[in-house]
Amino acid sequence: MIDDDTRTKTLGRLRRIEGQVQGLQRMIEADAYCVDILLQISAVQGALEQVQKLLLGRHIESCVSDALRTGAKGDRQKKIDELLEVFARFGGR
Repeated sequence: MIDDDTRTKTLGRLRRIEGQVQGLQRMIEADAYCVDILLQISAVQGALEQVQKLLLGRHIESCVSDALRTGAKGDRQKKIDELLEVFARFGGR
């Protein structure tokens, strides 16, 4: 589960990202220079990666840690498999 602090941080970052994406839309509508648009896209991608790291860290600290410490063997293996899947998806970037 996401704690209140992580929720607040994540929502704040997502709101900023939303503003960046709206800025991208305006740039395209205004026929801005391609390189400027690409740089802004890179900034949005970096911001999303920070949200991913924040959520992944929280997941490991809470859900995975709890399952490893107190869960049944099946629960522990499920969390490990989930983490491997997440890392496999992130690794392709």
